[in-house]
Amino acid sequence: MDLSFTPEEQTFREEIRAWVKQNLPQEISHKVHNALELTRDDLQSWAKILGKKGWLGYGWPTEFGGPGWTAIQRHLFEEETALAGAPRIIPFGPVMVAPVIMAFGNAEQQKRFLPGIASGEVWWSQGYSEPGSGSDLASVKTKAERQGDKYIVNGQKTWTTLGQYGDWMFNLVRTSNEGKPQTGISFLLLDMKSPGVTVRPIKLLDGGHEVNEVFFDNVEVPAENLIGEENKGWTYAKHLLSHERTNIADVNRAKRELERLKRIAKSEGVYEDTRFRDEIAKLEVDIVALEMMVLRVLSAATSGKNSLDVAGLLKIRGSEIQQRYSELMMLAGGPYSLPLIREAMEAGWQGNFPGGNPALAPLTSTFFNMRKTTIYGGSNEVQRNIVAQTVLG
Repeated sequence: MDLSFTPEEQTFREEIRAWVKQNLPQEISHKVHNALELTRDDLQSWAKILGKKGWLGYGWPTEFGGPGWTAIQRHLFEEETALAGAPRIIPFGPVMVAPVIMAFGNAEQQKRFLPGIASGEVWWSQGYSEPGSGSDLASVKTKAERQGDKYIVNGQKTWTTLGQYGDWMFNLVRTSNEGKPQTGISFLLLDMKSPGVTVRPIKLLDGGHEVNEVFFDNVEVPAENLIGEENKGWTYAKHLLSHERTNIADVNRAKRELERLKRIAKSEGVYEDTRFRDEIAKLEVDIVALEMMVLRVLSAATSGKNSLDVAGLLKIRGSEIQQRYSELMMLAGGPYSLPLIREAMEAGWQGNFPGGNPALAPLTSTFFNMRKTTIYGGSNEVQRNIVAQTVLG
């Protein structure tokens, strides 16, 4: 593989960099670079800025209103926005459900749902995991019964990320109990403002509210919101999960956080410790290797080859890297990384510990939060089995 960028690609990178510098709000960039909590307004503000430019669906083909960029251009866009301190695009709409609607939805569904996703106006949530159905997603029990021109949905979803902000939700629901579990699942789009939908927060260890439980009590969903064919949802779910697991790799955020780790290590005087710097070097090598793998996947996808078999491998390596850099930051900060008073931090006061750096205050929250990465999107233990079976044979 030729890893050098062409002059045209370098020009494209510079154009992206200049546009992001001009349009990314400085207060949002400051929060991202310092791992401060982003509000819904922060996230949606950046989404709408990208949407107005036509770049929120940066991976979309032109026929659906996207820029039609190549795999390399998409990678450069992701890299430049991440390094500039832009928030990570909330993937549920533009990265996850949109490709499913494009591939399996009918023309009316595409016309109805894609514009709101592309503009950043409509916030989507994911309804996959349930109590007892996480990595074993085929065992979902949320039931959708067809009654005339509508479905009646009953059940529960859990770990719904940012579901408290959701306008719409894409759901895996059980429409049949016959045959293998995978053959009775359908893919349904649900308005979260419908009567019978209850969103209940799950408080995290650091006191944050990022995930939720969502309950459905006789929720009426028009049958026209069914994507594709009834009982074929498992096929659509696998298509979506391949995009989710590639997205979880998040190599460009890892590159940005690597630089943050180096800054913290230098400010805390541990960068000159040879053994600690060895750990940073090993992490950097793994990030470069992950980037090469992502480029290979994107290149294969562009050429029409099936590259999705290694999506699980990307998820494994990317999630482990996220845990490692958050742990190394904690080690660099030492005891000064331990205090966490969420209310004070949200108010802008991060402590005045003798000899301590206020920038270390968010490290505990990030460290705890990254414990999830090897579990969500399919636990790494399960992903290793899948890689062994589908890639190694």
